[in-house]
Amino acid sequence: MNGFSDGPSEQVLRQPVASRGQPEGGSGLPEQAWALLYEMLHTHMRNFPALAAELDLSPVQAHVLKQLGEGPLAMSTLAHYLSCDASNVTGLVDRLEARGLVERKSSEQDRRVKMLVLTEAGAELRGRLMERLSAPPPLIAAMPDEDLAALRDIMRRALKTQ
Repeated sequence: MNGFSDGPSEQVLRQPVASRGQPEGGSGLPEQAWALLYEMLHTHMRNFPALAAELDLSPVQAHVLKQLGEGPLAMSTLAHYLSCDASNVTGLVDRLEARGLVERKSSEQDRRVKMLVLTEAGAELRGRLMERLSAPPPLIAAMPDEDLAALRDIMRRALKTQ
């Protein structure tokens, strides 16, 4: 079990695009492809709060751990990333720090700036979170290898153009 369901909402992915009132044919292909990709990701991530709860985290705490895996992060940058006030980040970080998952350190460039760093326990929990998030949803995992290879190659090409 990867923490993400194959519930009724994912049944929509099995319906042809035209059956949902979207145009078929050459026009609108980018919009159709994007709409389906977005729908699949949204359906998959709908269960993120339940996954976070399984790890005894709030969804926001899980997002913070995910973000901190890229290295130390200034609290102000985290506030910007979460689209919230710095005072909200302080309470959030206080709770993560109390659990021994993160620690605050002064920036080497500016001691007034507080950097957030994962502790060993935080890195371990983040690893478990990322492992669960990396598990494909059942509809993707059940696809034939040929389709999976084609999907992978298409996504690689799409990402290279950015």
